[in-house]
Amino acid sequence: MSNPVYLALDLPRLDEAKALANRVKAHVGGIKLGLEFFCAHGHHGVHEIARIGLPIFLDLKFHDIPNTVAGAMQAIHVLEPAIVTVHASGGRAMMEDAKAAAGNGTKVVAVTMLTSLDERDLARTGVMGNAHDQVLRLAELAHIAGLDGVVCSGHEVKSVHGQWKDGFFVVPGLRLAGHGVGDQKRVVTPRQARDDGASVLVVGRPISRADDPVEAARNIEATL
Repeated sequence: MSNPVYLALDLPRLDEAKALANRVKAHVGGIKLGLEFFCAHGHHGVHEIARIGLPIFLDLKFHDIPNTVAGAMQAIHVLEPAIVTVHASGGRAMMEDAKAAAGNGTKVVAVTMLTSLDERDLARTGVMGNAHDQVLRLAELAHIAGLDGVVCSGHEVKSVHGQWKDGFFVVPGLRLAGHGVGDQKRVVTPRQARDDGASVLVVGRPISRADDPVEAARNIEATL
């Protein structure tokens, strides 16, 4: 992958999303469309963004019983996504069925632990131990289930890469040095994540909310 940066394009208006994607398309390697975008614009919105010509990452985080997730995966075949997410906490059977139902050429990756969570949040949901160990456990489960890789924070990607040499690793919650972290709790810079083994770098607000999104995208690209 020549440019591992995927722009998180979760804008409420489709025309604004298309305009931003067109502006920065020369400096990113793909577009990530999440729940906010998908719920607002559906299949039509995905098709419109796909016309820009970049790979589409559908970050839908499927998490349900295996049969339901398989059906949802089949329903998005027509969109031809390059990457789709499921939750690793859905279990091995769910992940196996998700992968089996995915379209040809679609990588299925499992979300291990949201970058907005920390150990305190884990404890409140009944999960004891630290974030690092939880991510490694779920990554191993995703590997056993036959998925292509996982989503994890930059704090864990080096360790996950160490135990899964040929995995495909998506790192969100990235921030540039000196920038605010917003609602994220476990963040690193794009360069650090790439050096530690990330395959895809998801960048949202540092580009989408920049005064000059093109310059921001170009600057991130230059650090890699």
